[in-house]
Amino acid sequence: MSDFALYITTAFALIFVIEGLLYALFPDGIRRMFALALSLPPEKLRATGLVMAALGFCMVWLLQSFSGG
Repeated sequence: MSDFALYITTAFALIFVIEGLLYALFPDGIRRMFALALSLPPEKLRATGLVMAALGFCMVWLLQSFSGG
């Protein structure tokens, strides 16, 4: 497996771990968050998703730059 594929697979695995922990530790909070998301207009959800994706990309880029990768 190439390094890139290993990084991507590890990233997805960590998403599952973090999301699973959130569901296990805060089930009522997750339900409230879903209810709020259902009440928001699609444009607001889309904008929030794009901002989060951009922040995540920047964090990965910064981590890679500081680690010398």
